[in-house]
Amino acid sequence: MAGQGTDAEVGRGERPAGRTAESVGAVGRDASAGHGGDAALKGDVVGAAGRGDSTEVDRVAVDLDGDGVRREAAAGRESRAGGRGGAGVGLDVGLDEVEVELPGLRAWLAAQRDAGVGRTTLARRAAGARGFTAWAHREGYLGADAGARLVAPRRQRKLPSVLRQEQASEVMQVSAAGARELDPVALRDHAVVELLYATGVRVSELCGLDVTDLDLGSRVARVLGKGNRERVVPFGAPAASAVTTWLDQGRPSLVRADSPPALLLGTRGGRLHPTAVRRIVQGVTTAVPGTAGLSPHGLRHSAATHLLEGGADLRSVQELLGHATLSTTQLYTHVTVERLKAIHDRTHPRSR
Repeated sequence: MAGQGTDAEVGRGERPAGRTAESVGAVGRDASAGHGGDAALKGDVVGAAGRGDSTEVDRVAVDLDGDGVRREAAAGRESRAGGRGGAGVGLDVGLDEVEVELPGLRAWLAAQRDAGVGRTTLARRAAGARGFTAWAHREGYLGADAGARLVAPRRQRKLPSVLRQEQASEVMQVSAAGARELDPVALRDHAVVELLYATGVRVSELCGLDVTDLDLGSRVARVLGKGNRERVVPFGAPAASAVTTWLDQGRPSLVRADSPPALLLGTRGGRLHPTAVRRIVQGVTTAVPGTAGLSPHGLRHSAATHLLEGGADLRSVQELLGHATLSTTQLYTHVTVERLKAIHDRTHPRSR
């Protein structure tokens, strides 16, 4: 539970920063065949990700020699073959070892696919390659943008793990039981769990809420989502009750003179950090059989699924979740269909 120890907190007065794509300047590599000479160019490169061309290029290295360009683009989360004692899976073939032409890029991806690299990883690396070639062409290092026509497999979209409705009810009951002692941290934790499930907001959106963003009378919250898009999200009476109790009896005990106007505070008076929210949710769900390890995003998935199971239309759920496109929301329809299939198989006399 977040109440054990010190909560992670965002700096006072700050809302949690969104995920920023930042390219790290790479050290220039030797241009000579013997790797003994200095590269013609060494410098920090603000990659395509920093300008919005790609969110996956975290490191870009550019070396100029007398004959052309050597290049490397890699996602920061990816390690080269052998870096973690793995079997290689074809990662020894980097962009610095292929021709920066469309056939060479395709062969580079094909070699990784044949080595067993997953579709999601291939799509991420293809995005990194496209971002890099776009940057290199724009800066004059390449005569043409070879990556513009590079196509990768679509990312696999896994069905999210969700709670059954009775499990969600048990989680809320466990959270409420902890709050009955009126401990400030327990009251806050209960408000966190109730709001996450009631609204389906992202954890960053929850931590970014200020006290003035909630209208408890109308039971709505003003949420600032991805792309600075603002939306209004309703919530029910149980969540309103939990938040009211937290504001009246919990928050005053944690607030400090320099505390921000955040709805949710850490034990030192700063804005509650998403890391602490994850600990809160995991702490509550471990007490309910079959729900251990659930993340805050799991509560978001559960809220969306239960709305659809209750008859909500897809467009309304899209608006509530803040999805930019309907295709993202449609993922939840597969969850409900799978459940209907399971019920049918289990109960219908002619299901087999």
